[in-house]
Amino acid sequence: MNNTINGLSIVATPIGNLDDITFRAVGVLKECDIIICENPKHSLKLLNKLGIKKKLIALHDYNEHKVINQIDSLLKSKKCVLISDAGSPLISDPGFNLVQHCIEKNIRVTSIPGPSSIISSLQLSGMPLSEFAFFGFVPKSKKKIEDLIKSILQEKRTCVFFVSSHKLIVFLDCLENIMAERSIAICKELTKMNEFVFRGTSSNVKNKILEDKENIKGEFVAVIDRQTSKNQDFDNIDLYSKELRKMATKFSLTDIVEIVQKFTKIN
Repeated sequence: MNNTINGLSIVATPIGNLDDITFRAVGVLKECDIIICENPKHSLKLLNKLGIKKKLIALHDYNEHKVINQIDSLLKSKKCVLISDAGSPLISDPGFNLVQHCIEKNIRVTSIPGPSSIISSLQLSGMPLSEFAFFGFVPKSKKKIEDLIKSILQEKRTCVFFVSSHKLIVFLDCLENIMAERSIAICKELTKMNEFVFRGTSSNVKNKILEDKENIKGEFVAVIDRQTSKNQDFDNIDLYSKELRKMATKFSLTDIVEIVQKFTKIN
């Protein structure tokens, strides 16, 4: 069976367990002419296991336009495949400009679906997943993480984030400061031998993780519960109490009472 077309096939690969690759994905990888990937050394682990030897072209955010120019003619006449280091390509990974180029040039593009850490984490979180929003990797600075969390306080959908190991505790600290009572799930090393899901409030989850330094190693997906009428009140209390503590260092009690009355209409 011919699984591959001239043009570009976007192929999902395992997110941890190499046995999760689909039969169709294997067929496409075997029949293609060129594999476009993030890290050739990383992709070779999977390809060697499958006994596949193909020309590999590295694609990154910084060289994407250069690579597109180099392979433009090949995209029209050869069977090309795009894979990421793990999971479904283009999700917080390079490749958007490549796909856009193919569409503009009327080069056929197809998707070979498969593993996704976003979907797996939602399934394991125990939270509503009829509607969800994905925000990619959390920002690098604490201030930007705080701003991002504040921006989702009113979010009615379950929220999903990628979190690197060195940002995990900072991220949990920010959650604890801004939405302390909101339920979360931190999914660690999905589909791997040491897969684990920490569930609870940010404080509960952080304490569990800090019990063993090994818990901080690996790759993480964070799932945050949507806003409900129940947790909205807790979020507001958290924010108001923090703001009042800040005001207490700058204003007298009389001034604080006047300010609160002005904005809340409470006499």
